[in-house]
Amino acid sequence: MQAKAYATQSATAKFGPFTIERREPGPADVAIDILYCGVCHSDLHIARNEWGGANYPCVPGHEIVGRVSAVGTKVTKVKVGDLAGVGCLVGSCRTCTSCGEGLEQFCETPGGQILTYNSITPDGKNTYGGYSDAIVVDEHFVLRIKHSEKDLAAVAPLLCAGITAWSPLRKWNVGPGQTIGVVGIGGLGHMGIKLARALGARVVAFTTSESKRQDALKLGANEVIVSKDAAAMQAQAGTLDFILNTVAASHNLDAFLNLLKRDGVMVLLGVPSTPHPSPSTRALVRKRRQLAGSIIGGIPETQEMLDFCAERGIVSDVETIAMQDIEKAYERMLQSDVKYRFVIDMATLKAG
Repeated sequence: MQAKAYATQSATAKFGPFTIERREPGPADVAIDILYCGVCHSDLHIARNEWGGANYPCVPGHEIVGRVSAVGTKVTKVKVGDLAGVGCLVGSCRTCTSCGEGLEQFCETPGGQILTYNSITPDGKNTYGGYSDAIVVDEHFVLRIKHSEKDLAAVAPLLCAGITAWSPLRKWNVGPGQTIGVVGIGGLGHMGIKLARALGARVVAFTTSESKRQDALKLGANEVIVSKDAAAMQAQAGTLDFILNTVAASHNLDAFLNLLKRDGVMVLLGVPSTPHPSPSTRALVRKRRQLAGSIIGGIPETQEMLDFCAERGIVSDVETIAMQDIEKAYERMLQSDVKYRFVIDMATLKAG
């Protein structure tokens, strides 16, 4: 089946119209007409080959929501007409220990994990993502969407930004009685604030910009600290149970490790292009602090996050754009000129 898409043909080429040959739905497959697709910063990194390993033509997009148009004979999770989502994964080995525990993001079989785009399938084909009007996915990797249809554009970023923040919050049991820090107020950070607050924690947001103070408070932060203010940072020393560090630029981790209580944990979500300065061993050993990392989430916890957000009316803060404006969106994203996620209205692709 053919699908309209937008693709880039090289690291330096501009995006333009492209036709994808999607497979015909098999017995376990779900075909989805894509309504909205979020724009993740990793889309830009991969499209421009900033991390290496890009496959061209490249059709990014892994924050996908739409309506089911067809299902295979063995599909039970969704039916035609249902709202559905697809996140960062469309395949894994499903037999290793991690997959068996519902942690497909850590699939241990070489070549077993298949990303929604820029990944090679067992038959040697490149995967194409959500900058398109349709996709076909094994039902295991399809998520049920319970939000109202009017919120679908703002639901799309939950499939990456939302689950990336949710997974470590759940892994480390963040909840009532805890004070947590969220470092960085962007696509990931704004979801971290919303979700941590909804889980019952007291939230302290950290930003380098005084201008983001009111935005962070509106998102749900109880307190906002400008991290360039040494006195304000010192006043927070030893007060936090947990830190969600979403910053993707290289920075001094010790400044935040020192804010943790004994046995406190800081989880890194951002992947900088150059390494962070090595953290001080003293900052870790003196209070048995932990420094950890996390990436996206498995299918069960992604569904859990979506259900939690639907029950509480939580969505991302988004700006909807036309498919034809993706280059402008990338340039604005580089300038942090978005609050807090661009989302493509795929009707614009069908129209033009």
